[in-house]
Order: sequence, then structure tokens, then C-alpha cells
Amino acid sequence: MVGIPQTPDAVLASARAFFDDLNRTYATVHRTKEDLFWSTYMATSDDHDGFARAENAFKAFVSDPARLRATRDHLAQLAGIVAMPASQEEARDAVVHGLRGWLAVFEANIVDNDEGRDLMRQIVEAEAELFTKRKAFEPRHVNERGETEVGTLSTLATNLATNPHEDRRRSSFDAFREIERWVLTNGFLDLVRLRNRFARALGFADYFDLKLRKNERMTPAELTAILDDFLARTDAAATRSLADLRARHGEGALAPWNVRFYSTGDVVRRVDPYVPFGLALRRWVESFRRLGITFRGATLQLDLIDRAGKYQNGFCHSPVPAWTDAGGTWIPSHINFTADAMPDQVGSGQRAIVTLFHEGGHAAHFANVIQNAPCFSQEYPPTSMAYAETQSMFCDSLLGDADWMVRYARTASGERMPADLVRDRVTARQPMRAFEERSIAVVPCFEAALYAMPDESLVPDAVIALARETERRVLGLESPRPLLAIPHLLNQESAASYQGYLLAHMAVYQTRAYFARTSGYLTDNVEIGPALAQHYWAPGNSVDHDATLRSLTGEGFSARYLADECNRSIDEAWGRAEASMAAADARTYPDRIPASLDADIRVVHGAELIADSSRGEDAMCDRFEAWVRERY
Repeated sequence: MVGIPQTPDAVLASARAFFDDLNRTYATVHRTKEDLFWSTYMATSDDHDGFARAENAFKAFVSDPARLRATRDHLAQLAGIVAMPASQEEARDAVVHGLRGWLAVFEANIVDNDEGRDLMRQIVEAEAELFTKRKAFEPRHVNERGETEVGTLSTLATNLATNPHEDRRRSSFDAFREIERWVLTNGFLDLVRLRNRFARALGFADYFDLKLRKNERMTPAELTAILDDFLARTDAAATRSLADLRARHGEGALAPWNVRFYSTGDVVRRVDPYVPFGLALRRWVESFRRLGITFRGATLQLDLIDRAGKYQNGFCHSPVPAWTDAGGTWIPSHINFTADAMPDQVGSGQRAIVTLFHEGGHAAHFANVIQNAPCFSQEYPPTSMAYAETQSMFCDSLLGDADWMVRYARTASGERMPADLVRDRVTARQPMRAFEERSIAVVPCFEAALYAMPDESLVPDAVIALARETERRVLGLESPRPLLAIPHLLNQESAASYQGYLLAHMAVYQTRAYFARTSGYLTDNVEIGPALAQHYWAPGNSVDHDATLRSLTGEGFSARYLADECNRSIDEAWGRAEASMAAADARTYPDRIPASLDADIRVVHGAELIADSSRGEDAMCDRFEAWVRERY
């Protein structure tokens, strides 16, 4: 128990000292974990044991019952002060605000019994062992040149979507299925059992129930109602899209190794020259600046290119969360984000720029949280995944807009993407909108059922059967991205959390509708960055997702905007695209855009520094483009 000071001054001083210690200790523990996370996941270090120790230290901090009790005690003592000089009320309110942030962290992460703490330690160690083994597993496929090569998740997905040879696409799909079998026979099912034991030790039905309640403050029944409503709203459009593919290309188009190619592959290949990999960095910098997005002095480290041993999925983590310390000094964030592009592969430029906008959206969010403790500006609970993903997905949604394409999609020689290719892209993508969103929904449908299985039923064949049945029920066919090849399922931070992406997409289209309604356009709208910074980013996790939506749009969470987007006909979608292109060409854009992103940017390839912004962002982009030309 915290001792009870006798005077208001002493109460405040004691609470302030405790609060400052929480901030300093967390900043150290968090950075140690995140630096090791980056080096091991980027394959510049093999210190997996060190990372596991740092991960356990971080978990011990955020789930410490003693810190939870002390936080509650200090808040109670501050609330018990009946009289305080007006000059001290502001200081008291700031400490109360910060301690409430820490209270939310501890309550979201607390493991309040010895069994739970021991199981968490086992989970961290088991995941580190699985990650180490997974790095050594190298499935192979046949690329577009007819060469057999090791396939990463990125190259398999891109080959599956763009390779004109069916047998080569089939080789990528078979590699995904091989990953599934490997995962199921190398410890994943033991992890599922451990996670469930951990959840039940804390009083939850299973791990999915725990993650949903902790991360999204939602019950399984509430999520099921949202998923069922969305699936019902989009069922007709999804059925129509598959029937259209079958009518145009034959029954074979619905084979899981063909559906991506026949729905988008030819268009992806034709778009490719207008979205070259080397220009992705420049287009991200310019587009974010014209949106009015800045990073408040953050340090950004970007690792964009695939290589052996590197983690095969984009992510954004912040070793140093943004906050204002006890002395009023602004602590800018340090943020790492990564892509896994192969610069010489068709579609790599599109994949790279989507990752830059997506992970760059996360970075903009976390860099712009303006609170008095680091707990408000980090990606772990109580930060809602749906809230965090709304920021990144809003940014990457702009890349599908016709006005963005006509302003930014250019060949290396400056040739603009023609309107007929924009039309063909809309024609190819719009019928599959419902399918793509349901491809997100299929993951939580599967994970909810997976964690509900009894331990004795968790055997490879039964889990594979569950995955295929769920894919067919939600998608109408077996998924081109087999469920158990999705890396999110392997890591406790992202496991049982994928529903956040769908909830975020719902919020994204609600946000887009607001800007379209109030400004008339999104691409290069310099008002967007400041509006997002004020309403979505500044409070961090001090408010919930619904409150941020209400702050900006004036209405609570709604799924109807996304469903409406999925249900539009090709003619409706093209009519909107055509109008946006005409308006973009006629519009006079304001010239008050930020001079820079206000960030110290380093672009690396493992331990190699490719380029940085020390001489300006344009010079950084020049150097990056030269580096890509020299090697690819």
C-alpha cells in the first residue's frame, strides 16, 4: 500500500513521483524490447533469447499487480483532496490524467495470479522458439521467369496474383499450403493450447474471448453480430462477383490459385510501369506532405526490401513513444517500419507504396499523440487495434482513388497513367470489393472457432478441415491466402486480433465519407492531416475509438459506409472515379503545404544505410532511387 501523506502538497508530490517513475521505467523497458524486436525480426541479430527476456520484462511491467494497486491508491488519494490552491489544480489534474492512462494499461494487461504469469512466460518462450524455426523454413515456388526459388510471403502473394502461367501460380499456392502444414506440425497448436490455458487462468472462456474484450472492449456476441450483419449486407455482391468471374473465365477461374489473377492480375501488370518501386518513397513523401501530415520531429527508420531471414510482413513499431515529460519537454517518437518488396518483381512498386502509406499512417498517428505519458502512444492494449488500423488504412485507401492515380501514378519517364487504364482498374477491382473485405472477416471467424476447440481436438487434420470449411462458408471458395499461412496468427500481439482490420475499414469509409462531404475531395487535401492530428491522433488511447469518430464525423461507429462501397456497381464506381479525375484536373490546390514531414528519416537495408533526410527529403529520395537503379 502507498503511504498516506498528510497534506495536499505531499499527496500530489508522492503521486507525481510515482507517475514520473512509471514513465521513465516504461520508456526504458519498452525501448529495450523494441530494439531487440527490430534487430531479430530484421535478421541483423540472432539474439532471440535476449528478445524473449526483454519481452518477458515488458510483460512483467505492464501486468504488475503491485503497480496496479499503487496506481489505484494514488488516484484515490488525489480524489480525496477536498481543498487545493487553484495554482496546483492544473498540476493535480495532469497527474490524474496520466495515472488514469496507466490504470488502463495495467487493467488491460494484468495477470493477477501465479499460474497466469507462468503461462505468459511459457507463451513468450514458445513463440520465440517458433519464430526462430520459421526463419529457417524455406518453401519454394516457380517465379515468372520459370526459376525455382525460395518464396517469401510477399513473393508468393505477388506471384499468385500476377504470374500469367497457371502452373507457376499453383506452385505459389502449394507453397502457402506447405507453410500451413509446417505451422501445424511445429508448435502452433501447442501455442493455441497454452494461450487458452492462460486465458482460462484469468477467467476468460478462451484466448479469443480474452483478446477481444481486452483489445476492443467488445464481447464475442457483439463481434458476431457485427460480422453477421456485414456478411449479410455483402452476400449478394460477393456471390455476384464469383459468378461474374466464372462467366468470364470459366470454372477454373475460381480455383484458389487463379482467383486473384483473373480478378486483378492483368491490370496489376499493366499498372506496374506507372508505380515503379524506385519512386515509391518519393510519392509517399510528397503525398503525405500535400495532405498536411507531419511527424513532430520523430525519427523514422524504414527497411523496405525483402531479404533472407527478414520478417515476412510489414509492421510499424515505436521504440520511443511520443510524450511530454515532467519538465514539459517534448519527447519525439522513434518509429521503425518495414515492407517486404522485391524491386525486380511485377507488382513490387504497388506493394511497396501500399506499405509506405499503411505503415506511414501508423507512424503519423503515434508521432502525433500529445499526452503526458508514453502509455498513451503505443500499439499495445489498451490501444484498440481497430482504432490504430483506422489511421493506417485511411492513408492507404487513398491509393485506390482515381484522382490519386492521375496525380501520382507516372512511369519513370513521367508518363501519366491513362484514363482507360484507371477505368480498367476500377472495372477489375470493384466486383471483388465484397470478396476482399470478406477475406478479412474470414480470419476472426476461423480464430474464434479455433480457440473454442477442445484441446484434444486440436490436431492438424481437424484444424485444416476447420480452415477450409470457414473459407468456403465466408468466401464461397477456398482462400487464395490459406488461413494458417497468415503470420498474424503466430504472434500473441496480433493473434485473435484480425477483426480489428475489418472494424477499421468500416471506420475508414466513415471517415472518407466525412471528408468527401465537407471538402469534396481527399487526395492532396491539406486539411486532412491537421484534422486527423486533432481528432484522431492527439488523444492517443486516452479516449475510445467511437469517441474519436464522433469528434471528427459527428456520428458513432457505423458499418454502412463500407457495405455501400462494396455494393456499388461497376458503372457507379467508374462514374465516381471519372468525376474525381475531372475535378482533380480542374482544382486549384492550396500552396500552404508543409515544407517537410518534420522527421529524421533513415532508409536502411538491414545494417546498410541506403539514404537519409539529413540533406533534405528530395536528396534522400534521389539517393534511394539511385540505389535501386544500381542494384535492380
